[in-house]
Amino acid sequence: MHVQEWLDTVPAGAVYAVVALVIGLESLGIPLPGEIILVSAALLSSQHSGVNPVVLGACASVGAVIGDSIGYAIGRKGGRPLLAWLGRKFPRHFGEGHIATAERSFEKWGMWAVFFGRFVALLRIFAGPLAGVLRMPYWKFLIANVLGGIVWAGGTTAVIYYVGLVAEDWLKRFSYLGLVLAALIGVTSMLVLKRRAKKATAQKEAAERETVPATD
Repeated sequence: MHVQEWLDTVPAGAVYAVVALVIGLESLGIPLPGEIILVSAALLSSQHSGVNPVVLGACASVGAVIGDSIGYAIGRKGGRPLLAWLGRKFPRHFGEGHIATAERSFEKWGMWAVFFGRFVALLRIFAGPLAGVLRMPYWKFLIANVLGGIVWAGGTTAVIYYVGLVAEDWLKRFSYLGLVLAALIGVTSMLVLKRRAKKATAQKEAAERETVPATD
């Protein structure tokens, strides 16, 4: 929510740029919250703030594709020494276990690992650099990269945007019903408490009468 509130304070052009930049850096191999930024911006676009969801999805897709391509180039040039260096600098994200898991996925699925890796936080960071390290042919990587970037970025933007619209419409439609329901609950609670208080008072008075000694 803090991310969405901050995005709401900047112009629409800055929102597009921030989304593209953060997703691009994450795809390049830097552990950043790209998905959180995208979801927050998509929700913002559903609230009529001037952020166009189509432009937002396009910017996110471009950032994802370019970031992955740069990550691929860096991984191809740096090789395994680069992964070892990243493991020392960012053990939580590039530890030996994480790298081994991502590498097994690439060896088993190939291009599909790049495509579906876009939807998994761990593989989203590894996809570009690891594909370069493993010397995947660039044309295969590019096809999977472009398709995965468009489907993930565009699909996420569309789904969150329409969910935001439906939620807003639902809240408007049932706002008066919610007020009536709240009022009924309040009145009912008041009556119940009043009845219990009256009953407690009657029991107290009866108990006091019983303790008064009888007189001739």
